[in-house]
Amino acid sequence: MESAVDQDQQWLLNCLSATLDPSHDVRSFAEASLHQASLQPGFGSALSKVAANRELPLGLRQLAAVLLKQFIKKHWQEGEDSFEPPAVSIDEKAVIRKFLLLSLDDSHRKICTAISVAVAAIASHDWPEDWPDLLPHLLKLIKDPTNMNGVQGALKCLSLLSSDLDDATVPQLVTVLFPCLHEIVSSPQIYDKYLRAKALSIVYSCISLLGAVSGVFKSQTSGMVKSILNPWINEFTAILKEPVPSEDPDDWSVRMEVIKCLNQLIQNFSSLIQGDLTVIMGPFWQTFVSSLGVYVRSSVEGVEDSYEEQRYDSDGAEMGLESFVIQMFEFLLAVVGNSKLVKVIMNHLKELVYYSIAFLQMTEQQAHTWAVNANEFVANEDDLTYSCRVSGALLLEELVSSCGEEGIIAIVEAAERRIAESQQEKGADSAVWWRMREAALFALSSVSEHLLEDEVSGGKVGKLIEQMVTEDIKTGVHEYPFLYARMFSSVGKFSSVISHEVRDNFLYAAIKAISSDVPVPVKVGACQALSQLLPDANEGTIMPHIVGLFSSLRGLLSQASDETLHMVLETMHAAVTAGCKASAAIEPIVSPVILNTWASHVSDPFVSSDVIEILEAIKNAPGCIHPLVSRILPFVGPIVNKPQEQPDGLVAGSLDLLTMLLKNAPIDVVKTIHGICFNAVIHISLKSEDHAELQNATECLAAFVAGGRQEILAWGGDSGSTMQCLLDVASRLLDPSLESSGSFFVGTYILQLILHLPSQMAQHIWDLAAALVRRMQSAQISELRSSLLLIFARLVHMSLPNVDQFINLLINVPAEGSENAFVYVMSEWTKQQGEIQGSYQIKVTTTALAFLLSTKHPELDKINVQGHLIDSASGITTRSKAKLAPDRWTVMPLPKKILALLADALIEIQEQVPGGDNEDSDWEEIEAVDTEKEVDFLYSTGAMPSGRARYDHLEAMAKAFDRDDGDEDNLFSVSADPINEINLSNYLIDFLVKFSQSNRDLFHWLLQDLTHAQRNAIQAILS
Repeated sequence: MESAVDQDQQWLLNCLSATLDPSHDVRSFAEASLHQASLQPGFGSALSKVAANRELPLGLRQLAAVLLKQFIKKHWQEGEDSFEPPAVSIDEKAVIRKFLLLSLDDSHRKICTAISVAVAAIASHDWPEDWPDLLPHLLKLIKDPTNMNGVQGALKCLSLLSSDLDDATVPQLVTVLFPCLHEIVSSPQIYDKYLRAKALSIVYSCISLLGAVSGVFKSQTSGMVKSILNPWINEFTAILKEPVPSEDPDDWSVRMEVIKCLNQLIQNFSSLIQGDLTVIMGPFWQTFVSSLGVYVRSSVEGVEDSYEEQRYDSDGAEMGLESFVIQMFEFLLAVVGNSKLVKVIMNHLKELVYYSIAFLQMTEQQAHTWAVNANEFVANEDDLTYSCRVSGALLLEELVSSCGEEGIIAIVEAAERRIAESQQEKGADSAVWWRMREAALFALSSVSEHLLEDEVSGGKVGKLIEQMVTEDIKTGVHEYPFLYARMFSSVGKFSSVISHEVRDNFLYAAIKAISSDVPVPVKVGACQALSQLLPDANEGTIMPHIVGLFSSLRGLLSQASDETLHMVLETMHAAVTAGCKASAAIEPIVSPVILNTWASHVSDPFVSSDVIEILEAIKNAPGCIHPLVSRILPFVGPIVNKPQEQPDGLVAGSLDLLTMLLKNAPIDVVKTIHGICFNAVIHISLKSEDHAELQNATECLAAFVAGGRQEILAWGGDSGSTMQCLLDVASRLLDPSLESSGSFFVGTYILQLILHLPSQMAQHIWDLAAALVRRMQSAQISELRSSLLLIFARLVHMSLPNVDQFINLLINVPAEGSENAFVYVMSEWTKQQGEIQGSYQIKVTTTALAFLLSTKHPELDKINVQGHLIDSASGITTRSKAKLAPDRWTVMPLPKKILALLADALIEIQEQVPGGDNEDSDWEEIEAVDTEKEVDFLYSTGAMPSGRARYDHLEAMAKAFDRDDGDEDNLFSVSADPINEINLSNYLIDFLVKFSQSNRDLFHWLLQDLTHAQRNAIQAILS
């Protein structure tokens, strides 16, 4: 290689040296000079020559390589987001490519890495068309074991290149490259572990990409993988069968890459690897079991180096022991999650769980970090960080999901074994006996929901935990803080299967812990226990301690960080709910500190939501609403009355607080709040440009209307003026020029106006319908369109028994792009009906559609709407395919579509009710109404022949629709709407029976275009 330095290169070297000068002025001048030079032809080639010149100082070469990488990003390819003119000329590109390839075998790893990054960046644009000699050159370097620097440089380059391949280039690469990579991986006597791991990482990238395109090119990719699989399976088993050595991160890296490859094969080519899995599992088990000893010594006990502080090598690849263990769990997750492959491990479930629990032990580093940093501990408890413990817990959950009862039994028995072993270690005075005990509890807690669903296992676990915690509570809390924390949280999770005596003892211990000088993890565990124990605790147990509990929680709240705040607030909420009888006494203690917390975190939606839940619980407690309102209004009133003077978020938060106070409040409270805040909320709704303020103000006005009803019009003195203000707000929110986000809750607001001020709203129905149509047509958010459709559905109900008048009204309302508003609304409604959420919303819209169909209005037959989705071509639908061939739908007459939607509702009802006679008693347990007459009704409609839909199933689904689903409609008392009392299943049966009998020819015609499932659902109740 030429080493002579010409005049231009010397100038460049001087500039590069000056950028390292201690003088700021010198550095700044040099950087400005380099920037100017980068805009001139030949700068990139000059940098490549400096980087390639091995006689120059390493620092200057490295700096040139880094600048070259930046230069390529900015100037190589026009059209890229990062491109800046001028573009590199074709001739200069050729020079740069030449010198980069000559530098790949540099002995300095940092230079080699920088060069590899530059090569990969260029290759993403130029290879293979404009750089045909790239792959032959890389293969030449890889095949030459006498030049290890060249092998290393080529592998680095290929590892970067392989992560950016596409479905066109990867087949070319795999065919010629995999034999070379196999030669490296299978020759440990020639190539070191670092190079073998790097080769395996390229294999992994290629298999991943083949997996990503396998859905579209299934036969091609499967054929390619099958042709290369056998030699690699043999090599994988050879690598995994040897025991895992201690303090050898390069060995861990090799195994980790092998396991990553196997994971991809299982996820994307399970049918190809299914026959080899039994061969693989033996060697994998050897790696899994032998790594446990290494993990315990290095990570758990901390007597060996786990290299966790050195998680990444110079290329950014993970090296730590924990990363290696996580990959093993990921592999097992893939196996267990595959219904065909899980059979391979079924005979070894108990041993798998037994060893997995040992991996869940707290590491020395975690114990040190969590002891001094409560935030880290809480984040881990909430699974907000990914670790070996979290990964192992996910495996246990998957085992239960995939293996059912056998998985549960395996977990319980393995936990028993580990707890017994920890007891022996404790007797032998081991310093770490508690770690395995804590890990066993952690394992059981991670699958607590599954265990509690199983009566036998749940009871067994309850006795096991009860026995263990009763004994371990006698140990020192300062000596074993993490064991105490786990005991508290475990008792909370398994409280339903633990005796009252032990529960009460731990409840008292948790209350005492949060007020005592104990380590932070213990207080965290105590809070977790209280959150779960307090709701079901005996009143006599709680009340003597309730004031002290709130005082302690106040103290914790004042010390809480952003990470721990949610946990403390959750505990506070449980305490307020449990001690509601004493709330009048503790309201002065709790409310001020809670309000201060709200004020400090008003812009944080999660904290603000938690705080408002607590204040709502206080409000709902006997004797608390009036003092709470008296406490909040003097603070919130001035904020909403002078919104322009407030910091960001405070007005929106205050409106949220007002809405909470108004919800289900006595009329005198609503009137009091109205006198101070109503006009201010109206003003904000009409003037604010802040979408959060607009949304919350809309909800607040809806709450005012729901709470004040007709009386709200008289409170202001001039009922006409108040009504006009309410209409003005509706007009603004329905303005099509307002962004959809600002109008998000307009549907909720108008619904309250219709429900509670019907006579006043009736005068404006035509204008309202026109405004609703304009807002729907301009809406960018589907949820907003759905909420407006609900208003149209409610207007259908209001028009009963003259639904024809509603149809005629919409026919006379214009709609841009449609013949009239009725055509537009029904087109949108029939598209959106399947997406509508909430029991009330579904009842209103479904029954309204039935009313429209029953009119047999001639306009219905004139309208064609979107029918069924036409099946597209086979294979995965990529974005490009979707653009070229968007979804296609049939077109069907509106009456047929409405009947199809009613049938879909019936199908949903039937699908959500378990089948079989053995379910009867379960549903009988939740019956809350006299069903005698309804049974007679269903018999009369012929809905109970053998094998058909039965009353108990349909009634059970009615219960599912009637349950509180947490929707916003509950916020504004739509329970007062008679439609909310409809039993939807009975309604549909009644309607379909009567409608089919009213005109059998019409009904037969409507059935013709329905799907097989839709026809069956209807026939099931008509037979």
